[in-house]
Amino acid sequence: MRDHVFTISFLATLLCPLAALAQEGDAEAGATVFKKCAICHVADTDKNKVGPSLNHLFGRKAGTHPDFSYSSAMKEAGEGGLVWDEAALRDYLHNPKAKVKGTKMAFAGMKKDDEITNLIAYLKQFSQ
Repeated sequence: MRDHVFTISFLATLLCPLAALAQEGDAEAGATVFKKCAICHVADTDKNKVGPSLNHLFGRKAGTHPDFSYSSAMKEAGEGGLVWDEAALRDYLHNPKAKVKGTKMAFAGMKKDDEITNLIAYLKQFSQ
């Protein structure tokens, strides 16, 4: 019995860091996912395209990137307290129109959690 407890404890020690990495996402895979977004957005510069730049997105109040013409819905969401963190972005990416009713973003949303996790890891590189 003692050997089993040791084995389980040992395996848990090995696997916990792997679980943490899985939740962090894969930025390289996220770069591939970002290609869906790159039609309208950039992440590596502060220049806006059809959509606002996603550079330094995390911690930014919604609807506030300079020189971008946001919908009134997105501005109101920011004024109402929406700040882009992982949870808010995850919800938005799943269903943008449900998260911010009236957003002018035409993207229907991402259904795969792993793609969103990887995209978030990719975008975090540009928020430091």
